[in-house]
Amino acid sequence: MSTPKKQPSSAMQFRPNMIFASRWLQLPLYLGLIIAQGVYVFSFLRELLHLVEAAFGNQAALQSLVSSICYKSDVTIASLNETVIMLVVLGLIDVVMISNLLIMVIVGGYETFVSRMNLEEHPDQPEWLSHVNASVLKVKLAMAIIGISSIHLLKTFINAANYSEQMLMWQTLIHITFLLSAVAVAYTDKLMSSTGQTGKH
Repeated sequence: MSTPKKQPSSAMQFRPNMIFASRWLQLPLYLGLIIAQGVYVFSFLRELLHLVEAAFGNQAALQSLVSSICYKSDVTIASLNETVIMLVVLGLIDVVMISNLLIMVIVGGYETFVSRMNLEEHPDQPEWLSHVNASVLKVKLAMAIIGISSIHLLKTFINAANYSEQMLMWQTLIHITFLLSAVAVAYTDKLMSSTGQTGKH
C-alpha cells in the first residue's frame, strides 16, 4: 500500500500563499503608469493644437512651439519653417514611442508578473502579447528604447547649431551604448533559449 501524502499544515500553507499574493503590490505601480500615459496623451494633444494654431498664424502658439523644442535662430521666427515643423513632428513621434513603451510595460508586465488577463479570444489582443514572457518583454523594451534614443539623436542633429560639440558627442555615445546593450540582451536571450532547447533533448 502506498503511503498517503502528508498534508502541509495551515501555517506552512499560509506563508507561500502570502508570498504569492505579494505580487499584487505591483498593481499601484501599473496604475501609476496608466496615469503617466494620460499625461503623455495630454502633452501630445497640446503640442498638436499649438502646431495647428501656428500653421494658421497664431504667434503665441508659434513661440510656445519654438520654446518647447529649444530652437534658436539668428533671425526672428515669424512663421512656421521646415526645421520647426520637423522638430515638432519628431517630438510628437517621441511621445508616441514612449507611450508605446508604457503600453508594453503596463500590459506585458502585468501579464507576466501579476496576473493573466485571459485575452486569448479578444479580437483586439496585440500580436506580441500572445507569446510574451520576461525574456521577450526585455528584448522588446530594449528595441523600444533604441527607437526613442534614435528620435532624440535625430532631433539633436537637426538642431545641432544650438548644442555644444560635447553634448553631441555624449548623446551619440549614449545611443551607441543603448545599441550595444540591446545586442547583448538579444544575444543572451538567444543563448538561454538554445540552452533550454538542448536541455529538453
